[in-house]
Amino acid sequence: MPRYLITGGAGFIGANLAHALVARGESVRILDDFSTGRVKNLDGIEDRIEILRGDIRDPAVVTQAVQGTEIILHQAALNSNPRSIKEPRPTNAVNVGGTLLLLEAARAAGVRRVVYASSSSVYGDTPGLSAAPNAAQAGLPKTEEMPLSPTAPYGVSKLAAEYYCRVFTQVYGLETVSLRYFNVFGPRQHPDSEYAAVIPRFLRLMLAGERPIIFGDGEQSRDFTAVENVVAANLLAAESAQGIGEVFNIACGKTSTLNQLAGWLNQLLGTDLPPIYEPPRPADIRHSYASIRKAEALLGYRPTLDVQEGLRRTVEWFKRHEC
Repeated sequence: MPRYLITGGAGFIGANLAHALVARGESVRILDDFSTGRVKNLDGIEDRIEILRGDIRDPAVVTQAVQGTEIILHQAALNSNPRSIKEPRPTNAVNVGGTLLLLEAARAAGVRRVVYASSSSVYGDTPGLSAAPNAAQAGLPKTEEMPLSPTAPYGVSKLAAEYYCRVFTQVYGLETVSLRYFNVFGPRQHPDSEYAAVIPRFLRLMLAGERPIIFGDGEQSRDFTAVENVVAANLLAAESAQGIGEVFNIACGKTSTLNQLAGWLNQLLGTDLPPIYEPPRPADIRHSYASIRKAEALLGYRPTLDVQEGLRRTVEWFKRHEC
């Protein structure tokens, strides 16, 4: 029986986890409905993993998926603040209802640990500081102890699922660890969705010779985090003796603006494509920048790729696989 179950295992982060675990010689099952996950993300390992096609909201499918597994890496979700504003009920059904169903099934099946993929969206904009001109003046970095104020249903759903994880540890003894991801990017990230993240969206346009689009003035800042760092954090969280029932920021602990990002991509691509600026989108967060001290202290987490090296690897991957 597979030791690991990855929900959303054909998605961006889930597939990177699957590749890493297979490379370590682990036995892996993935659960994915392939609504946003892609078969091509599993190229090269599809014959070395068990693939279960199904919906995280389906009790029979989830019960089947957890059987015999020891560790669950729960990546399945409907992501994106803008999508959640348009579709709050499906976002809640997948992110909250699906997580609760998975936790119940994991407990019944005797699963040892669930590592839950949360999001920096739970923080929202720190009250009174969202208009600050830069991250340093916005009272950042964000720590796990600071007040939480999600700005969209997506952030609310991720926070609610965090609470469910903590309660299942406290009440039922199911080991859970929640990881708040900050702006993850890298190979296998889908560039074509209406809700695609900023880096693959920029790359798809710039590789076609088109100018990237920035919503706002471009001085909003993010803690861009290479997916390799997130994979490492999940594997640490799966085995750590510390941090059970806790939540951790997973990021680089550094801040970059979208204008800087566009400039770095122009350098890597050898292009000169100035951004097109459009009005900010609803619920967009002005500044996001993480303290990773807790993850360093309790999980032994250390980001190994900085933003610029992560971008270099991502550009090379996109040139080979998405052009």
